[in-house]
Amino acid sequence: MTSTNLFWIFSIISLLSACMVVSLSNAVYSVLFLIIVFCNTASILLLLGAEFLSFLFLIVYVGAIAVLFLFVVMMLNVKIEGVKINYSTIFLIGFFISLILFIQTWAAFQLDFEAYFNINISVLNNPFPILLSWILEKNLPSNTESIGLILYTSYSLVFIMCAFILLLAMIGSIVLTMNQRAGVKKQQISLQLYRNQNKVVRFLDLRKN
Repeated sequence: MTSTNLFWIFSIISLLSACMVVSLSNAVYSVLFLIIVFCNTASILLLLGAEFLSFLFLIVYVGAIAVLFLFVVMMLNVKIEGVKINYSTIFLIGFFISLILFIQTWAAFQLDFEAYFNINISVLNNPFPILLSWILEKNLPSNTESIGLILYTSYSLVFIMCAFILLLAMIGSIVLTMNQRAGVKKQQISLQLYRNQNKVVRFLDLRKN
């Protein structure tokens, strides 16, 4: 089986799973299909040679975010109830989103990739194998090294801003989950440090009684 056939198989499974994510009423099943979408997307990236992004999808999205979604949905115990849906509003929003996606897809196909990215696409259609000298290739940086060099040099400011936004989101979620209830006894360190030890401990002679 060639890589092209595997690409189409993974793509079709991803599209079908994505449709199941938005169409199922059970949130647990939606998260499970979302995990299938992430796994197939990681397989497509691995076929395209982006092994760093592929394993990043598996570790971050499948290993952390999707599992977190699944546990949260199972802990909340969301009940399935009949919800009245205004299909006219959904159709209008879906029409605009589909129009935007169609325009972007059409613009992508009209783009001259060879001139824009400065690459020769005709080499990819060569039926004959291209021989590479691995002695010369081993000294070149890998995909992970190239992403790291670009991320921490040219896009260092964007990377720091994203980290700062995630930090604010984490602090905000912690603050929102803190329940400030009146009448709850809390530990006051300052009062404990400045207490008078002579008034705290009292000795009783039980034999006199």
